[in-house]
Amino acid sequence: MRLFIFILLLFSSYSVSSMNVGYFKDSIYQVVPGKQYKNGWLFNNNDNKKPIHIVTLDWPPYIGSQLCNKGWVFQFTVALLVEQGYSVYIEFLPWARAVRAAELGKADILMPEYYIEDSAPSDTVEGKTRRELLALSNPFPGGEIGFLKRKGDPDRFNGNLLSLKGQKIGVVRGYQNTPEFDAMMDNNEFTIIEAVDDLQLVKLLVGKRVDLIIGDPKVLKFTVSYSELSRPEKATLLRNIERETHSLQYNNLYFALSKKSGNWRELLGNINKSLYQFNNSGETDRIVDMGITECY
Repeated sequence: MRLFIFILLLFSSYSVSSMNVGYFKDSIYQVVPGKQYKNGWLFNNNDNKKPIHIVTLDWPPYIGSQLCNKGWVFQFTVALLVEQGYSVYIEFLPWARAVRAAELGKADILMPEYYIEDSAPSDTVEGKTRRELLALSNPFPGGEIGFLKRKGDPDRFNGNLLSLKGQKIGVVRGYQNTPEFDAMMDNNEFTIIEAVDDLQLVKLLVGKRVDLIIGDPKVLKFTVSYSELSRPEKATLLRNIERETHSLQYNNLYFALSKKSGNWRELLGNINKSLYQFNNSGETDRIVDMGITECY
């Protein structure tokens, strides 16, 4: 059965204009056909329902427009929502644009998002917090977050963020990191240099524009390998970065729903229902494991 599923998914990944998402329900494998639509992908639109508009980013190995089957978070998201009867449209955007679209109500869901503190200010709507504009789902699996430094540099982070006061740190514009780091950043306790994406963040570090960069080390390294840079350029970046000894924390992922969407409360309830069902049945773990073992 797994071999059949693998062949089915592998075949779909080579199609230019269509692809399938699959998941198990009551031991029966469900296949959801999708097609290219506008700037992204549309699933479960047989009844011409107005789709749930989801904005996301290229964030390998979790999700990416050029990844095998678009990454496990893409597959997981489609499965969760289709299981609740929704039509789904997923659009890939630069992260800052995706955040803006959700906070202004131009998209229904932003994903994948880290936990957003109640006090986190919006960069889109002056005088508003992000949680006034977005509602978070229950969590689903994520990854570690920490600091990367230039290879051979001494550690700057001793496990306490106070050890980094005054340091020049690179962040991706619009990303949440950890509540403590974000609060200190908002309080100007670090010198912050913003990048538009993870690849530019790594370039800032290797180019000595910053002392450290913060993020998911797996994402940062995979982004370099996944990029359109030449092999020598990739090799130069990868051999010149390494993790700090101490990590910050494990970050779960969330769906962030726009409160400007008229049905956001109902949608939130249905997403949380699917998250519970998939976790309880083991389907969440299966989708994560399949994404890792069969695509990477």
